[in-house]
Amino acid sequence: MSELLDSIPVPDGATLARLHADLVRRAEAEGLLDVAYRTVDSPLGALLLAATPVGLVRVAFEGEDHATVLAAIADDVSPRVLQAPSRLDDLARQLDEYFAGRRHRFDVAVDLRLAHGFRRAVLEHLRDIPYGGTESYATVARAAGSPNAVRAAGSACATNPVPLVVPCHRVVRSDGSIGQYRGGVEAKRRLLALEAA
Repeated sequence: MSELLDSIPVPDGATLARLHADLVRRAEAEGLLDVAYRTVDSPLGALLLAATPVGLVRVAFEGEDHATVLAAIADDVSPRVLQAPSRLDDLARQLDEYFAGRRHRFDVAVDLRLAHGFRRAVLEHLRDIPYGGTESYATVARAAGSPNAVRAAGSACATNPVPLVVPCHRVVRSDGSIGQYRGGVEAKRRLLALEAA
């Protein structure tokens, strides 16, 4: 058996890349590419970006296990997940502009299917917080329709599936302290400093 396996040629990198590109083209053409993903470098580390045909469905920070995130997407959205960077080229460009200080608002479609109920209402409000501005969790809870749900507003921010684009980093505690962040407190501090410059 091992002699048989040794006789099978192993494709080189160029061949594998060509086969993968062909798979992506065919899946896209036949409507079988439910979730496309790619990674991009950023000042916060490698970011995993994933999008459905509806829009951006997930941004994961370097500290999150990207393989686990992709497995969760396969469970929660569709098992038809494929590395297909072109669907996310526009967002990658906008992220570069944002980190360079040249973009203050993202102009990409967002698919919020991973957020439900009050959490979704919170996320929809977050896009209204202006670049360089902040709001307290209490203010966000009121704006989302449940003034007493301050902890739930914090939970919605902590589980935001599309951070950066839906700017939960702009939500701070009522006393002005920074609070927690999915990408880590230091990442939140850096994002707030970038926007304050």
